[in-house]
Amino acid sequence: MTGTGVIDDYVAGLSRTLRGPRRPKLDLVTEARDSLLDTAEALEHDGLPRAEAELAAVEEFGSIEEIAPGYQEELSISAGRRLAALLFVSVPLTTLAWSMVWRFYPDDPTAYTRWPDWFLPVSRGLDVLQLLVGLLGGVALFALGRGLRRIRRPRLVTRALAMLVWVMLPVTIGLGMTLMYGSNHPSGLATYPLSLGAELLSSVFACVQLYGATRCLRITRRFPVPA
Repeated sequence: MTGTGVIDDYVAGLSRTLRGPRRPKLDLVTEARDSLLDTAEALEHDGLPRAEAELAAVEEFGSIEEIAPGYQEELSISAGRRLAALLFVSVPLTTLAWSMVWRFYPDDPTAYTRWPDWFLPVSRGLDVLQLLVGLLGGVALFALGRGLRRIRRPRLVTRALAMLVWVMLPVTIGLGMTLMYGSNHPSGLATYPLSLGAELLSSVFACVQLYGATRCLRITRRFPVPA
């Protein structure tokens, strides 16, 4: 059953107000619309004209100012889960890819003797740093899932995770570039197939992580709800 316009206008305003991943946002807005239509239909069966029934349903449901914060919280949780899952999977995969590169290249054992003294400590430190970020992603994924009932402000978990990406990603990229080009690495590394694959994988994951982190920061930012 379609509305006369009151519910349609309300739902459109709610959709404009909310920020978040497209599919979860659509689900929330659709759920709100279905609930309003069901209430309006029940009121219409009780004898109210359709327009008055829709207006009463909207008033009973609550104004956008009242319900938007709760819906926005759900969207921030959904976005945080996505970013956490991405970090939990992509960061260890990136670490593994570069570990494979340094394991099989160079094939000349004497090349390792030409590495500077700082190379191995920095390489291991980078591995630990990346694995730590992946671990924090796993912790956040649990916190925003099964542990959600124990968290009073899940929005802050999502925001902190996004800020972690913005802080740590430049650091890991900088350390990776230092290892690649600041050491006495053997010639041909830039064209080595495993190295090219690892660089491509790292670049794709970095772009997706930055996109996800930026979206999470935007979603979790305080915003005024229109009247």
